[in-house]
Amino acid sequence: MPAPRLWLIVPAAGIGQRMQAEQPKQYLRLGERFILDITLSRLMDSAPFSGCMVPLHPADHWWPDTEASGDSRIQTCTGGSERAGSVLSALHAMAEQVKDDDWVLVHDAARPCLDTRDLSNLIDRLYSHPVGGLLASPVADTLKKAGTAELPEVIETVDRTGLWRALTPQMFRYRVLVDSLEAALARELPVTDESSAVEFSGNMPVLVEGRPDNIKITVPADLALAGFILSQF
Repeated sequence: MPAPRLWLIVPAAGIGQRMQAEQPKQYLRLGERFILDITLSRLMDSAPFSGCMVPLHPADHWWPDTEASGDSRIQTCTGGSERAGSVLSALHAMAEQVKDDDWVLVHDAARPCLDTRDLSNLIDRLYSHPVGGLLASPVADTLKKAGTAELPEVIETVDRTGLWRALTPQMFRYRVLVDSLEAALARELPVTDESSAVEFSGNMPVLVEGRPDNIKITVPADLALAGFILSQF
């Protein structure tokens, strides 16, 4: 029986409102390159992916200007209004190429600082697992729960024991991920990442510790931080 293959999905249909920029955050530049190009090249050049699907916004007009648009390994499809819909759209678009037991890794377009050693470790740790898992980082900061006043006040200090920050990539068997997302969306459950959909299905994803500097660019200050992190690799 052939060994399971690796496939990549990088959702890029978001508009990144919190960046307050003229274009979606994945099309902002770090140095001379689009964030999306940095993200895609770091992954595609670091693992033996059989292919990659990038879900795009229906009105996207930046993609043709990317380096990735000329990469024959990378395909695009129309994404959804939310991340889960975009990932499911990509999974459906890949259906004729992918086997049920193949691995699908989903990674945030605006998370270019992935250490490739973490990527290799994730694949090695999960490759024989029946379901999959995700990169994550143990919570190190003290956590406070706030009230709802205009100037929020602390109402509780939350015990951080056993708490982890979910990172990406998240890596699951193709059929597990398709079935989990379809079922969760049909029930209108709050799917915030692929792992949450798989959890709703009754499975327990594995946590693989990754570097905490695998940041997601969300607000303007993150750009400078991401540039610094990338300069250290």
